[in-house]
Amino acid sequence: MLTPFLRALSQMDDRAFLSVVLHSVLWSALAFVLLAAGLGWGTHAALAGNEWLVWGASLLGVVGAALLALVLFVPLATGIASLFSERVADAVERRFYPGLPPAAAAPLAAQAWDGVALGLRVLAMQLVALLLPGPGLVLGWLVTAWAMGRGLFVAVAMRRMSRPAALALYGRHWMAVLAQGGAMAVLAVVPVANLFAPVLGLAAMVHVLHQPPSGGAPGRRMRPHSLVPER
Repeated sequence: MLTPFLRALSQMDDRAFLSVVLHSVLWSALAFVLLAAGLGWGTHAALAGNEWLVWGASLLGVVGAALLALVLFVPLATGIASLFSERVADAVERRFYPGLPPAAAAPLAAQAWDGVALGLRVLAMQLVALLLPGPGLVLGWLVTAWAMGRGLFVAVAMRRMSRPAALALYGRHWMAVLAQGGAMAVLAVVPVANLFAPVLGLAAMVHVLHQPPSGGAPGRRMRPHSLVPER
């Protein structure tokens, strides 16, 4: 069940993987820098003329931005990484599935929306975990595993089929998808390792997508039309 994750981990030195990690981290960091700058500008504009209030409010703004970064960084990085799923999936398919024909992707708008929705799901689950200490941690982990697993799998599958077909295929592979999502949810709470979780998740889902039928040899299930559920 964890073979896809282990194969993804073995490719972590791939330049395409590292490039997506770098992009997701930089764009996420830029978003929080802009957030902090916006809070600072708004504070100065609202409290102009009272230096002590400006100083205190600015300090609170910096602390607030830092706390938001702790909560929002992983969801934002996950959503951004899913927008680069093409690079990760191409790298995996070049190494492990070289016989695949060119991908016929779902519309770009559908792929972009799925990336945004994924980030929002992970964020919502992390907020639940924060509001419900104890049981909330377990619930947050379970739902984060589901959200990351389903979201990343559908993002990868939509490179080769429509969104409805990708969702139907998810229904057939949900156990394997949930196992990879569980591994990603564990990494998501480990500092530094959480930066790599979205890319590892994307790569693992490519392996789930192309896994051979039971008893088959890896790499034999190559034609994308065989992955589309029958109507």
